[in-house]
Formats: sequence, structure tokens, C-alpha cells
Amino acid sequence: MRQPGPGGRPGTIPPVPGRPATLLGAFAAPALCALLFALITWQVLVQGPLLSWDARLSGALVRTLPDGVTEGLSDLGNIPVALPVLLLAAGYAALRGDRRGAVTAVGAMALVPALVVPLKEWTARPGPLEPWAAGYFPSGHTATAFVAYTGAALLLRPHSSRRWPVAAALVLTGATAAGLVLRGFHWPLDVLASLLLCTPLLLGVRRSCRSTRRSSG
Repeated sequence: MRQPGPGGRPGTIPPVPGRPATLLGAFAAPALCALLFALITWQVLVQGPLLSWDARLSGALVRTLPDGVTEGLSDLGNIPVALPVLLLAAGYAALRGDRRGAVTAVGAMALVPALVVPLKEWTARPGPLEPWAAGYFPSGHTATAFVAYTGAALLLRPHSSRRWPVAAALVLTGATAAGLVLRGFHWPLDVLASLLLCTPLLLGVRRSCRSTRRSSG
């Protein structure tokens, strides 16, 4: 509503409160993730001091649990395991009218190998238990689990009155990450970098699901 000007003439439209803060918040989280990811990647490339901390933490954690347990947890990040979960959720969301959210979530999953594979080749980081091999940074299994399970949860959440989809996604992603580190398949920083890399993708999925919900509400 316009504020009245002198003599009753139309004035200016008052500023909408909260809009700059909303825009700032939308860009702050992805920017922070990008900054932290760049810092970790730089440390990997230059063999910086952060890697010595990473090695000590890995040495304290690797094989503290039986391999059979940790390998099972790591398998949660396999594409044949995680991808069907996302596709089922995307199909359900599309049937409920959230086609935009479904397409965005599947698109985010398609971006995972496009982002991870070149980074693996570029950094050529060796593994904790296989120093002669390369291509461990960032963790593809962690990225797959994070985007697949959390993307599925974001698609299901608008159609559920409970928060169990998000809780289940966090548990599955955390279990995958823990299994990879404890088994020695990845360094802790490999896992952390994947979470940082994929968080902006999932924020995009979240915004897409919210906009679809508002337009249908």
C-alpha cells in the first residue's frame, strides 16, 4: 500500500521488511560451503597442515569396528542402493503434483558424478589404506548418499506431517560417511568435502519443493 504524499497524492511504496535478510540467507549458506570446500581442496592440493590432522584422525578411527559392519554401512552410498530411493520419492512427488521438485532432485543427483569425477582426477589424493592408488577426494559414495537420501526426504516432507524422512536421511548419510572412514575407504576430509560440495545442490532442491508447495497452496 502506498504512503499518502503531500495533499493526498499517491506517495511511495514502503519497503518490504525482511526481504534483504531473506536474500542474504539464501546466498550465505552456499557461499560458506563453497569457501570451506575451496579451503579443504587447496590443502589437499598443496599437502597442507590440515592433512596431518586428517591423517591422525583417520589413524585413530580406521578399523575400530569390524570390517563387515563398516563395509555394510559404506554400501549405503552405492548407486544401486541409493538411487532407487531417490527415484521412488521423485515418482511419488511427481504424482502428487510436485514435478518441479522431482526434476530438480533428479538433476541434482545427475550433477554428482559431473562434479566429483573431475575433482578426483584433479586432486589425485591417495587413500588411507591404499597410498599407491589415487582419486579419493572427494568421496563419491558420501555425495551419492547425501543427495539421494536427503533429496528423497525433501520430496516426501511436504506430503508427511512428521519429520521422519529428514531424520532417516541424516541417519543414512551419517552411517555411510562413518562406514567409509572407519573402514579406511576415505579420509575424514574426503567425506566432509562431499557434504560441503552437495549442500548447495540440496538447498536448491529444498527451494524448488517450497516454491511448488506455495504455488499449489
